[in-house]
Amino acid sequence: MVSSAFRRVAHVCVYPVRKASSVSRGHQHPALGSRPAASGFAARGAPGGVLELLGQSYPQDDYSNLSRKVLSCVGRNLHNQQYHPLWLIKERVKEHFYKQYVGRFGTPLFSVFDNFSPVVTTWQNFDSLLIPTDHPSRKKGDNYYLNQIHMLRAHTSAHQWDLLHAGLDAFLVVGDVYRRDQIDSQHYPVFHQLEGVRLFSKHELFAGVKDGESLQLFEQSSRSAHKQETHTMEAVKLLEFDLKQTLTRLVTHLFGDAGAQDRIGWAFGLGLERLAMILYDIPDIRLFWSEDERFLKQFRVSDISQKVTFQPLSKYPAVINDISFWLPPENYTENDFYDLVRTIGGDLVEKVDLIDKFEHPKTHKTSHCYRITYRHMERTLSQREVRRIHQAVQEAAVQLLAVEGRF
Repeated sequence: MVSSAFRRVAHVCVYPVRKASSVSRGHQHPALGSRPAASGFAARGAPGGVLELLGQSYPQDDYSNLSRKVLSCVGRNLHNQQYHPLWLIKERVKEHFYKQYVGRFGTPLFSVFDNFSPVVTTWQNFDSLLIPTDHPSRKKGDNYYLNQIHMLRAHTSAHQWDLLHAGLDAFLVVGDVYRRDQIDSQHYPVFHQLEGVRLFSKHELFAGVKDGESLQLFEQSSRSAHKQETHTMEAVKLLEFDLKQTLTRLVTHLFGDAGAQDRIGWAFGLGLERLAMILYDIPDIRLFWSEDERFLKQFRVSDISQKVTFQPLSKYPAVINDISFWLPPENYTENDFYDLVRTIGGDLVEKVDLIDKFEHPKTHKTSHCYRITYRHMERTLSQREVRRIHQAVQEAAVQLLAVEGRF
């Protein structure tokens, strides 16, 4: 298997071995935080402690960096909540694959997995995909670790090795994935990914090709622990064509014929939030986590393909506050600060912008100034309650991130 570093929208993988399937096709496999937290930024750095999550116990160590905000999202499974917009997207993709791709015995070619636990091992998330041990995508600053061995998956590709070695050669995987990131209307520490994988044997790939029996999948090269054999040009071109055809059909199914060809991209690993925001005109990613009936009832449709245009809830005014501080000499990352703000401010925080950097000419200390935009999606915030939250952010930054406040 080959995998590149994490990409939010899509990825392409090519697999060298075709396994015989031992799972029936088309079988559906089983597998919060609206109020701001006042304290408890992260379940981190507590060697000897134990984290209880989804009925399992995980010993904590120096790698532990889960925030309370993120922990409150684990187990929500928005993609499996009937009539949620993410569920609608998932069901539409499933329907398309079930109808378009049928196996030899008339059953759907692709199996679907949408209830795997988001807790995986670092081996599943990185090593099984041949991601080097020194690759930057493994950084604590970009991922959520339970401990040095376990983490919240950063992509649904963490399950590919297990499924391929179970004998599957055509499947979809859907689930919530977790990455530490900036704060704005397009980014959230949890989002939902759907990816598809299909393998071909030499016979399947070259069937129908003139003189196909003489073509090979791989060039004369060797495999190592970190790199598979080189594919032949003929195999790559046929895979490109099949993937492009698969994606063209899917995009046409979701968006219709008009203009769909202009928006297709090279990949098959889709962010459900991104699709839903485009299809339903949803302007803010935080809305997917809303339990406001005015939001949810708009997606209770009799037909999953029914056109829905989101009708915005009232746009309440924003309250903006700045915070500046001197950074500690080491071990500071911007994602640590973003996690802290999300944990304390919850979904009242609309976005955080780094608006200024300054290095003192004599001390060479670095100062950051962030602008935090607070906005409630269901009511008007008062200056008093925002001031209380903002002060908690200031205090926590000093205590937990070892910054020196300039406020």
